[in-house]
Formats: sequence, C-alpha cells, structure tokens
Amino acid sequence: MSHALDLNTLPLFIATVEAGSFTAAAEKLGCTKTKISLNIKALEAHLGSALFNRTTRQVTLTEAGQQLYLACQPLLTKLDETLSEASTSAQALSGTLRITAPVDHMALMLAPAVAAFSKVHPTLTIELRGGDKVSDMVRDGIDLAIRMGWLKDSSLRAQKLGEFEQRVMASAGYLQEMGRPQQPAELKHHRWIEFSPLPSALTWTFTRADEQVQVQMQSHVRVDNTSAMRSLIKSNAGLSVIATHFGENDPELVPLFTDWQLPRGGIYAVFPPGAFIPAKVRTFVEFYRTWLTEKMSARA
Repeated sequence: MSHALDLNTLPLFIATVEAGSFTAAAEKLGCTKTKISLNIKALEAHLGSALFNRTTRQVTLTEAGQQLYLACQPLLTKLDETLSEASTSAQALSGTLRITAPVDHMALMLAPAVAAFSKVHPTLTIELRGGDKVSDMVRDGIDLAIRMGWLKDSSLRAQKLGEFEQRVMASAGYLQEMGRPQQPAELKHHRWIEFSPLPSALTWTFTRADEQVQVQMQSHVRVDNTSAMRSLIKSNAGLSVIATHFGENDPELVPLFTDWQLPRGGIYAVFPPGAFIPAKVRTFVEFYRTWLTEKMSARA
C-alpha cells in the first residue's frame, strides 16, 4: 500500500502533533486549516486507523497516531536537516526568523547584533519580540528565544552562549532614605524587589576570597521583567540584582558590595521542541555567540 501514500501528508501530520491543533499547524505552515484536515483524513483513510482524538479546541494522538509519530518524526527530521544543509551551501538564507528576548537585553545586545547580521543576510526577514518568559514557541511561531540567568525548565532545548556578572543595585534616593548597607547580611533588613522568573529569587550567595555569605531576602515588590525592575529601583522602591552590563553605565543606579561576587548568570539560546534546528537559526546562533563574546570581552 505504501506506493499509493502521498508522502506530503506526513509533514502535515507531524506539524499537527507538535502544534496541538489543526489551526495552530495551519498557522505554523502558512496554509489553511481545511488543507490540514483533508490531508489528515486522507492519511487516516489510507492507513485504516484514526490518528487523532478530536475536540473543539485541540487534537490528541490515538495509540496508532503515537506509533506513527514516533516512527516518522526522526526520519522526517533527518531528511529536513539534510536538505537544509544542502540548500544552505547553495543559496542565501531566506524566509522569516522570529526571535524573542528580554526587552533590556534586546535593546542593548540583540538589536545591534541583528542589525549586523541582517546586512550579511539581506534576503532573511528578522522579527524581534520582547518578553522575559519562554512562551509556547510552537504555538507562537518562535524560532529562537534568548534567555538570561538560569533556566527553570531543565527539559528546554538550549545552548549556552555566554555569561554575565551581577550586582546589587539601588538608587541614590533609596540609600539616602534607608541608609547604605555595608555588608550583604544587612540586605535582609531592606526592601527587596523580587524578580519572579528566577528559580530562587530571594536567596543569594555572596563570595569574597574565602568568605561566603548566603542571604535570605524579604520580598517587598515582585516583578516579572527587567525593564520594570530597573524602573522600580530608580523609583526608590527597593534594592535588587541587575546584570552589570545593564546597570554599570546608568547614572541613576548605584552598585553595592563591589568587592563581593554573585553567581554569574548565563545567556542561553532556547529552541522549540524537536531535533531539527533550521539553518537560519543555527547560523544566527553562531553569529550571536561570537558577537556576545566580543562585546563582553570589550566590557571586561
């Protein structure tokens, strides 16, 4: 029966599984929901088995669908990767590359890198979306997420691109009102602004030579993005930790405990689920890794 099977139905089947619905798969592939539905029905008719349990909002795999997905997905992924490698060497990058990153990092680091990268690859359209949280990348059509600090979800497919130093920072107005802490342990008596995306946002370890001090902060305000964090600090709401390359040149921020070190944070490239990474994503990640290394070295 295999000679009568339209192999073009298989990528549509894989996309539907990974997107979770016909509508999301259609948006991801740039086609109509009707096309997805008709092709899945044709595939099911050919196999003589239902592949999905359908509801009004989503589709889930049947046992037969699960078996087909596990068998076909690695094969199609390898085929796509091979074809992508071949096409990369033969032609320029094209299509759209959608990248999400925290707003501050995007403005300071990512946007200048994208400007340089787009000059090298003028046929590639690049779309930037600001945000501190890793969203549903398949649902939102995101090709690459740049994330800072520590990744909460260990199941995420990620590559570490670099590291950055961190520092406790305050405003001059806050220090005038509340006094300047002289030792890290004093921070537990100060108003602390909690950055909620961090896995341990209220516990910080300070190191100096052979000394190590762990401090448990008391959350005064909780925030989920770095731009708001900076604004709160400047508005005398409290103290918090900021990456040094975001705060060191800001005249409104005062670094504290400059002779102590906090754990270094990571800069990560996070990919959507699946083994295959498109050539446009791989090429940009390598470019950005080099870009970050040069910029961080220049700041050191």
